[in-house]
Order: sequence, then structure tokens, then C-alpha cells
Amino acid sequence: MTNPAPTFVKGLAGVVAAQTALSSVDGTKGILTYRGLNIHDLAGNVEYEEAAYLLLFGSMPTTTQLAKFKKDLAANRKLPKGILDLIKSTPKKAVPMDTLRTAISALAFYEKEVDDISVEATRRKGIRLVAQFPSVVAAIHRARKGKAVVSPKANMGHAENFFYMLHGVKPNTLETDSMNLYLVLLADHSLNASTFTARVASSTNADLHAAVTAALGALKGNLHGGAAEATMNTLLKIGALDKVDGYVDNAFATKQKIMGIGHRIYKSGDPRAKHLLEQARKMEEAEGKKHNYVDMALGVESAVLRHRELYPNVDFFSAPLLYYLGIPTDLDTCVFAVSRIAGWTAHVVEQYIDDALIRPAAQYVGPTDQTFVSVAERK
Repeated sequence: MTNPAPTFVKGLAGVVAAQTALSSVDGTKGILTYRGLNIHDLAGNVEYEEAAYLLLFGSMPTTTQLAKFKKDLAANRKLPKGILDLIKSTPKKAVPMDTLRTAISALAFYEKEVDDISVEATRRKGIRLVAQFPSVVAAIHRARKGKAVVSPKANMGHAENFFYMLHGVKPNTLETDSMNLYLVLLADHSLNASTFTARVASSTNADLHAAVTAALGALKGNLHGGAAEATMNTLLKIGALDKVDGYVDNAFATKQKIMGIGHRIYKSGDPRAKHLLEQARKMEEAEGKKHNYVDMALGVESAVLRHRELYPNVDFFSAPLLYYLGIPTDLDTCVFAVSRIAGWTAHVVEQYIDDALIRPAAQYVGPTDQTFVSVAERK
């Protein structure tokens, strides 16, 4: 008896390609958990360092463990001079994600355990990358603006320090809370495209830096990490609340995709979106409602629902939140990576433990039984 041919599923939709204990996504009920903890319980109640520790080590840290983890992060934020020189030498018009991908790959040159793929070494490297990602992204932002790179401060938390390195000023409590909330909410999300890419790379026994560099390549696309940038650019293009309906109606009439709306998994709404919406509203009100991008975003949501039952995803309300944090739209995807590095590392660890090469089959649909013709006889 012959084995049946593998079934082709476009985009691997619904195909279970890995087992994970890191995060679970219930698309029907709109539930996201990190190691069994509901994202609603974590949002606004934990620091990013706690979420990262949870993903990397399997449990919420004790006070002592959290203090040590923060100390380890603080000790590893400073970038090698060669990386700073590389960032500063990048063309000012370079896409920030391209610079980030290149810089993270180059960090492997300075990583003493780069080729050690043991679980212990990978976690140590992961902690260093969690610490370094904000420093790299902030340096990219400062360098392309012609401003001096701001050195990290050991006495600041992860979110606070990231904002400080970006802007050169200490954030207020609302700004710190907003940055922290964003980082917590995007730390992991099951087997998304960039995470799957990281697991495929690490399944070959490639090192963590190689796997993360591959993940960054996948994250760049506007159907994944680039969606927040595309969403904010859409709001900026619409420009005013009274123009929302016309824009959405035209988009549906001309079959244009509205970025930040709809999700492959969530059918009743992304559970992270409500927290980002509430925080973006707080940021907007704190600036005196000089802009109304939150109302515009809600208007887009309502207008879309008149055409089709599609709901905002995590990128939709993170776009105005990041905008109010003073982050230019083309840096949004890099900020996404600052959060997701914790999840990527934890998945790479799982993949090393699983110790199985990811090598799916392909269904050949090309011509068969062709006759070879020598170059002299081809016409």
C-alpha cells in the first residue's frame, strides 16, 4: 500500500507545524495567552522585563529573579563601537529595517558564544539581544537624523530606557507606560511568519543571530510587522475625520487592502487591540487632542464593518500609539522587533530542544517528461 501524497494547503493555513508552550491563540474566542497567562491580565500589570523572563524561562520572575534579570539587561545594552560605526555609515535614506537586520547580523561578530546552540548559551545570547535591540533601533533613529547617539542608562527600566535613547529626554509616566504596554503586548504571538522563519532557520542548527536575522527579513513585509507603518501612513493620507467614509468606500470599490484591518487567526477581534486603543486615547488626550487619529482609526473600523465583518488587528491601534510616542512611521517595524526578540529567542530554544529539521514537501506543478534538446538544436 502506497502512502497518499501530502495535501497542499496554500499559505499553510490551519497546518500545525510546531508544538509550543510559549503562547496560545484562540482565534474564535479572541484569546491570547503567554504560557497560559491571559494577555488581559498582563497588559498594564507587568513590566516588559517580566514578560520577557516569562517567555525565556517559563515562569513569572520572583523579586530577586527580576532584579537580576534587569541587572543583566542593563549590563548588556551598550553596543560595540563597530556596530555604532556601521549604523552611522549607513545611507541616511536606508530603510531602517534593512539597517536593523544588517546590524543584528553583524552583532554575531562580537558574540563570544555565537556558535554555541545549547539551551543555556542561547538564553544568555537572547538576554544580550533583548538588551541590545533597543540600543540598535535608537542608534539607527538618531544617526539618520544627524543626532548624537544617546548612551543607555543602567538605572532605567527597559521601556523607559528605550524612549530615552530614542529622544534624548526622560519620558514621563504616561510615555513609559505606553511604551511598556506596547512591548508587552507584542512579545510573542504563536507561529507568526517571522517566528516560523526563526524556527525554520534554527531547525538547521543555525545560531540564534542567524535565526533572528532571518526573522527580521520576514518581519519587514507589510502583511506582518510592516502593517503598523502602513496603517499610520493610511491615517495620515486620509488626513481628516470627515474623509474617512469616502476613503473606505473607495477602497472597497477598487478592491484596495486597508492595512491593520483583519487577521488570519482572529475572527472576532484581536484581544491586544483594545489595550492599545485605550492607551493611544490617553496619549492623544495628554497632548491636548491636537490630532484625532484615534477617532479616525475608530471611524475606519466602523466604515469597514458596514462593508464586511473585519476587525482591527494589533497594528491598527499601535500605529497612532507609536506616533504619539514620537516614533516616525518607518521605524514602527523596528520597534515591533524590539518587543518580539524575546519571543523569537524563546522559540529558537524550543526548536533546539525539539531537534527536528523543518523540511515540508512541495507539490510539483510544472511540466513532465520533457525531451532534452542540445543548445545547437534549440530554436
